Amino acid sequence: MPEILKPGDKFSEEDVIFGAVNRLKGGGIIAYPTETFYGLGVDAANELAVEKIFTVKGRDFKNPVALIIHRHYNISSIVRDIPRAAERLMQTFWPGALTILFNASDKLSPLLTAETGKIGLRVSSHPVAEKISAALNQPLTATSANLSGRPECTLASQVMEQIGYKIDAVLDFGKTPGGKPSTLIDVTTTPPVILREGAISIKTIGKFVG
Repeated sequence: MPEILKPGDKFSEEDVIFGAVNRLKGGGIIAYPTETFYGLGVDAANELAVEKIFTVKGRDFKNPVALIIHRHYNISSIVRDIPRAAERLMQTFWPGALTILFNASDKLSPLLTAETGKIGLRVSSHPVAEKISAALNQPLTATSANLSGRPECTLASQVMEQIGYKIDAVLDFGKTPGGKPSTLIDVTTTPPVILREGAISIKTIGKFVG
């Protein structure tokens, strides 16, 4: 069973973040809260750890895995280019529930891109996800912490019920907002294409990219 890391009498929030990052650096897999649902996190630079994501979720290797980065991370190290439309979107909607699909650098594992040559990135507006990604200082996988085909989880207890026995730690920070997942927009084409309307509406994004 995983360790439940929860701020309170036993652990401070800083203790929980430190424990989570230590597990990630050791190749472990954690569930953590985001601005939508609980996410399943590994160090995206660790290919063996990334492979665990697919095993835990029962996920098809043809499905790419998006990443969370911290707000000061230099994305030019993991993407080929940053189109002007992407710059506008990043300035307006990050941190927040917008995943932007870029042309991926060759440095990224093909497991993350599902050999599409593209990678989805977002900066989370959830303070815990932001602190973990900043302390790790590496991209963090951001796929939902659930079995493929099952409902996304807004509570740590739901994560435990679905996949708890397969992962190393669950960070219990209460209920996440839930609702719609992040909106997904592909900026590798001109004009950009919204592949999934989520928490941010097409109308809202259209004001900035047309």
